[in-house]
Amino acid sequence: MPIPDEFFDLAKSVNNWGRWGAEDERGTLNLITPKSVAAAATEIREGKRFSLAIPMSADGPQLGFVPGRTNPTRETIAHFELYGDDERGIRFNDDAVAMGVQAATHWDALGHGSYNGRLYNGFPIESIDAESGASRLGADKLGAIVGRGVLLDLPRALGLERLEGGHALTPAELEAAEAAGDLTVSEGDIVLLRTGQMQHLRAGDKMAYCISTAGPSMQTAPWFRERGVAAVATDNLSFEVYPGESDDVMFPVHMLHLVEMGLPQGQNFDLEELAADCAADGRYAFFLSATPEPIVGATGAPVTPIAIK
Repeated sequence: MPIPDEFFDLAKSVNNWGRWGAEDERGTLNLITPKSVAAAATEIREGKRFSLAIPMSADGPQLGFVPGRTNPTRETIAHFELYGDDERGIRFNDDAVAMGVQAATHWDALGHGSYNGRLYNGFPIESIDAESGASRLGADKLGAIVGRGVLLDLPRALGLERLEGGHALTPAELEAAEAAGDLTVSEGDIVLLRTGQMQHLRAGDKMAYCISTAGPSMQTAPWFRERGVAAVATDNLSFEVYPGESDDVMFPVHMLHLVEMGLPQGQNFDLEELAADCAADGRYAFFLSATPEPIVGATGAPVTPIAIK
């Protein structure tokens, strides 16, 4: 079925092409400024640290639904390898890892998605080659992602343990989570959306984690743009609500964020421990360090996000 005109109208309303120049490849990350990073550092009060990454192992969340997006596998390539001839000398152990770059906790780079022949900022689709990778809009172009992190804990705000799969988040629900956290999402913020989906993965129910997801709806795209959000990450596999809102557009929120807005998306962020601490002390803002691995030519990259309070 053809993409409906309503989608193109929404895409036009949130479009950021040219906003930061014709050569820009970082999109909304430009909203994180030296001043906003310095201000974010004032959120550190006790030095509490929370890793938001899931374990990188063959027992990861990927079940083969996305061909080639394999869970990480580790191989020993050196086992107490002796350097020199002295048996009492120095020995080393080394490993190699193979994985899909979007298999575990990761950021999607702006080249991750396209539609209707469009890539962010009007770069030609030929700039992403099947063999050489992304010469434009790759993970290596994202740069440092550090600043004020904000947790919007949707289940707690709505009085639930977790949101049911297929729940499409609305702007009103995002604002309810703002109010529950006694904060306002501001320009340059990195927003973390907790749906509670990670509870399924932690319990070992990978199928429940994968097949149905609560996440942002298309209607939230203008909200993120109006607030000046720099990046958004979720605690689920698909980022956006799945099954999707319409049969006419596959992964429409991906297309709006990555292609039109230049808004990086993060997936598989484990927000459970952070959310519990935020609920305990009432502080839902923190300093967040979440710079992806600069894999040249890749359209996504793993990350170990650290929230510091």
